[in-house]
Amino acid sequence: MAIATVNPATGQTLRTFEPYSAAAIEQRLARAEQTFAQYRTTDFGRRGQLMHRAAELLDADQETIARLMTTEMGKPLTAARAEAAKCAKAMRWYADRAPGLLADEHPSTQDVVDAGASRAWVRYRPLGVVLAVMPWNFPLWQVVRFAAPALMAGNVGLLKHASNVPQTALYLEDLFRGAGFPDGCFQTLLIDSHTVADLLRDPRVAAATLTGSEGAGRSVASVAGDQVKKTVLELGGSDPFVVLPSADVAAAARTAVTARVQNNGQSCIAAKRFIVHEHVYEEFRAAFNARMAALRIGDPMDESTEIGPLATRQGREELGELVADAVELGAEVECRVELPSGLGEGWYYPPTVLSGITSRMRIHHEEAFGPVATLYRAADLDHAVELANDTPFGLSSNVWTTEPAEQERFVRDIQAGGIFFNGMTASHPALPFGGVRRSGYGRELSGHGIREFCNATTVWEA
Repeated sequence: MAIATVNPATGQTLRTFEPYSAAAIEQRLARAEQTFAQYRTTDFGRRGQLMHRAAELLDADQETIARLMTTEMGKPLTAARAEAAKCAKAMRWYADRAPGLLADEHPSTQDVVDAGASRAWVRYRPLGVVLAVMPWNFPLWQVVRFAAPALMAGNVGLLKHASNVPQTALYLEDLFRGAGFPDGCFQTLLIDSHTVADLLRDPRVAAATLTGSEGAGRSVASVAGDQVKKTVLELGGSDPFVVLPSADVAAAARTAVTARVQNNGQSCIAAKRFIVHEHVYEEFRAAFNARMAALRIGDPMDESTEIGPLATRQGREELGELVADAVELGAEVECRVELPSGLGEGWYYPPTVLSGITSRMRIHHEEAFGPVATLYRAADLDHAVELANDTPFGLSSNVWTTEPAEQERFVRDIQAGGIFFNGMTASHPALPFGGVRRSGYGRELSGHGIREFCNATTVWEA
């Protein structure tokens, strides 16, 4: 894929970029290594000042960067503004809390004596240069949720962003430099995906984090494993949204639509499989279909638009293939919104609801990355749990029930990195985020996230 800004609402190429040369990459690697040697010795107070300044600059740039994100990947402008605000919030969260999250840990006096020491403690130290391979769907947030904790821990970052959001990637480098972080603390690399393996093999790169497809995760994990380097992977998801009889069905249906079509349906943590107890299935089905049918599709720069285009032509084609396969094998189209006229050559896909899904259909096993929902009828609680886990992924989950016993059953048995009761999955700096199974490993955000790229060092004194 070319490194270019292509407006998905029009299909028009607005700007192209040449990949960095080998010499330019080497210059940035050397700068990152040199910067880390000094930056790692700065204290939390200084890092916090710089991170707060970055948050201030981002707030001031909110409208500009929101419009850039919308131009590059098509999310509604209102959602882009919210993304920018969320990033500034996360920066401040880590700026204020990093000292406590990475404070020295002291075992009990008895344990110190038992270890044969006069003193013993654990010190968290940064690993070094961390390579971040990031996706286009949340082009600011995905990067900041890595960069804020990594920089506050004393690491430095190299960003290989998705090839269709190059201007957002360059903005991020400018943001951190403009905030006063030393030159080399955070650098963007305009490179193609084939160059990532060479970077991972470079001894100056200490670790890597990737958010993206399962295939990309396998590739990065394979090379990093061969080099014995730490990785954190956040891959795909096909999250269940379970509705049981005690739920507020009307509220569940309202939330379900938002959970499915957020970010034009292009979110790993978007609910995708709607598993509804047969006692409330028809009520939920009617409300859900009605709300999906009422969605406003249009220009993502229009303040009233709820659904914009998909980010890439390939993504639209792949989603269409999943739906066609399901229909050919017997799935019923419950709802398919007619696209309004005047959308031109944009990569729009109509919000769609399918039912009658079976294990023969690709959409039962693969992630649908766009505004397509699948409805399942569950006979009872056991069947709902079984359906929820009948996926190779395990990122997050949504369960609607007010029964404590049912909640405990899902806490015990659901195979996912998160469980959200009577609401929809969302990420927050205070809560760890990540998955299990083919959704990846490791955690971002919270104390867990900032410690992923730290060396937990045992200090022992006789």
